[in-house]
Amino acid sequence: MQKKKQGGGLLRIAMAQINSCVGNFEANTQKILECLRQARQSGCDIISFPELATCGYPPEDLLFKKSFIRENARALDAIRANTEGIVAIVGFVDKKGTSLFNSAAIIANQKIIDIYHKIHLPNYGVFDEKRYFHSGVRFSLYAVNDVCFGVNICEDIWINDGVITHQAKSGAQIILTINASPYHMGKIHLRRKVLKEQAKKNKVFMVYTNLVGGQDELVFDGQSMVVSDKGKVLSRAPAFKEGVDIVDIDITDLPKKQKPGKVMRIACAIDKEEKPILAKARIQKLKPLEDVFNALIVGTRDYVVKNGFQRVVLGLSGGIDSSLVAAIAAQALGKENVSGIILPSKFNSQDSYDDARELANNLGIEYKVIPIQEVFEKYLELLRPSFSGVPWSVAEENLQARIRGNILMGFSNKFGWLVLTTGNKSEMGVGYCTLYGDMAGGFAVIKDVPKTLVYKLAEFYNAQRGKEIIPKRVFLKAPTAELKENQKDSDSLPVYEVLDPLLKYYVEDDLSAVEIMRKGFAKGDVVRTMQLVDKSEYKRRQSPPGVKITPRAFGRDRRMPITNRFKEEMNNV
Repeated sequence: MQKKKQGGGLLRIAMAQINSCVGNFEANTQKILECLRQARQSGCDIISFPELATCGYPPEDLLFKKSFIRENARALDAIRANTEGIVAIVGFVDKKGTSLFNSAAIIANQKIIDIYHKIHLPNYGVFDEKRYFHSGVRFSLYAVNDVCFGVNICEDIWINDGVITHQAKSGAQIILTINASPYHMGKIHLRRKVLKEQAKKNKVFMVYTNLVGGQDELVFDGQSMVVSDKGKVLSRAPAFKEGVDIVDIDITDLPKKQKPGKVMRIACAIDKEEKPILAKARIQKLKPLEDVFNALIVGTRDYVVKNGFQRVVLGLSGGIDSSLVAAIAAQALGKENVSGIILPSKFNSQDSYDDARELANNLGIEYKVIPIQEVFEKYLELLRPSFSGVPWSVAEENLQARIRGNILMGFSNKFGWLVLTTGNKSEMGVGYCTLYGDMAGGFAVIKDVPKTLVYKLAEFYNAQRGKEIIPKRVFLKAPTAELKENQKDSDSLPVYEVLDPLLKYYVEDDLSAVEIMRKGFAKGDVVRTMQLVDKSEYKRRQSPPGVKITPRAFGRDRRMPITNRFKEEMNNV
């Protein structure tokens, strides 16, 4: 192996972006120990792990369990015993008296040198850290030979003139920040902007280590990076992939700062021995649609696998939503672990039936055809005395969806398969979905994906595969639930090209009716959509979890009371 003389001039840092599973202390610890082994083998001086790496993020109310905290401490002790010859920054939960802290242990040569407590606790969006943790009140600086560095955690770097500024002014040349920063579209650009600004403003190198993998609704994208004090991205790890990303920092490139008066010197000095030569750092960038598609794959795979399932089942309607979900599932879990059920009634067209079969064959997944018309007629016969004299309505339409839901759940119960639902964010937003019908299942893959984006992702998938896996006709036919004759979604809703941006303004941006109308939307569309969103909260509360890919998803992000008499004033709209 080629060697490279360090000559005291290089600091080799490893960023271990691991896929922790909440509460799986044994597996998480083994991942950390394997990363330590790789880092030592590569001649690294420092290795950093993500936020709460020992226990997984976010642990939520598991933090109220004393045994959970004890297991977390045992995991840290096992890690400590394996830090000979390297400095490790490890995220864990620290307990002082009755208080818990989101913490980073600074460990070297099998000793815990210090513990940093996260100072700025996020309490917005998907974050509830003030529910569990106390804020830290101090920071220390550390020195390995003549290199001075500070440690902080996630939200700490998002605060201007916060802890990072104080660390830099006190003499830190490098800031190692450990993170569990969830993914949403465009998040990487915002994250990189913050890192660049903080690096330049505070004249420090930033070493940013992020979590990777899915945890319930959240997906963490990794993309750990090193940014110089000039704001240049020196290295960026791949998105949505575990691994140890290693970078060399030339000590002569570090900003010259006044030596800090108080610093904790770490005996594990920078190794002067020859080190293996690193491959040139490659900064991988994903295109936006590829970014989202990979997030959906990782979120689906990790939810299924981490919850002990091996196989999934879903209804195939021949529409764009179920086609995309089936494609994601096959790519996430392997085609042999996906089953499709085609459940036609008299209202389903031959085209839909043919498209569903063609999709299943193209994907190579197992499928079954179970017609529901006979069961539906039995329901109608049973209900006829009670429904007599009342015209056909959504009640009869939804019976079909609920029959399908029952059959899918039957397969789930019989074979232990997880049911994937196929509703999108547009439908969930306005309640165009059926409780205990198409909403019945364990995981809602595209719950946070607007309908117009569903089409784009399906097109991306076909382009990625180089052929029409999702049949062309699926893209061309008008969206329809096919629960009555000649039904189209646009009979009940604005067309999706209008509905999706309108929903974004109302749900994600919290704009008023007047503000939305000023953007060119018709009053009728605005008022109707807002009313549908407001009255559908009870449905969304009962929906399965799904992958978060937008800045504000239903559920963890947007939390509205079901019992709610507040209505925006519409008289002057």
